[in-house]
Amino acid sequence: MKLFYAPGACSHAPHILLREAGLDFTIEKVDLAEKKTETGADFKKINPHGYVPALQLKDGTVLTEGPAIDQYIADLVPTKKLAPAAGTPERYQLQSWLNFISTELHKQFSPLFNKAVPEEYKTMVKEKMFTRFDVINEHLSKSKFILGETFTAPDAYLYTVLNWAKYFAIDFAKWPAIKSFMERVASRPSAQAAAKAEGLAA
Repeated sequence: MKLFYAPGACSHAPHILLREAGLDFTIEKVDLAEKKTETGADFKKINPHGYVPALQLKDGTVLTEGPAIDQYIADLVPTKKLAPAAGTPERYQLQSWLNFISTELHKQFSPLFNKAVPEEYKTMVKEKMFTRFDVINEHLSKSKFILGETFTAPDAYLYTVLNWAKYFAIDFAKWPAIKSFMERVASRPSAQAAAKAEGLAA
């Protein structure tokens, strides 16, 4: 398998999961502005949407959209328990969290990266996100990870997205359970290896 990624982008979540799963894979960096991969390939021919992540399977099939890729990786190695079994109530909780992270956090961060977006609007976006942080903090105050005491796919996604807070001077001191969660995930060998491979600071 090959994961197409951009350093620190949402593709970082499946990168962590691939390492958690112990699967055989390679990574290829994508220049999102130029839509070119580091080998010179036209990325839009790989993923017409032009964004990461994209996971190319051995047969050439390409999967896109982080939450789907995260679940695919988890299902390849059920013994690792990166996702509850399909059809169980716990699996739907996992899907609920993946959707929440995608729509209520991931997409909320997007305008903050856009220099053309007015500061007034960015302030409104942050205030909305902070209400989401309140909910997540309360949830994580009762367990180590999203689905309990075991690291699963939504944890990699949440960690990746919340890591973007540092670019906007958002301090998690106000949300101690989130702060502890971030430190807990950052200490995992999979997260450290993924960060090193992507050239990210420790």
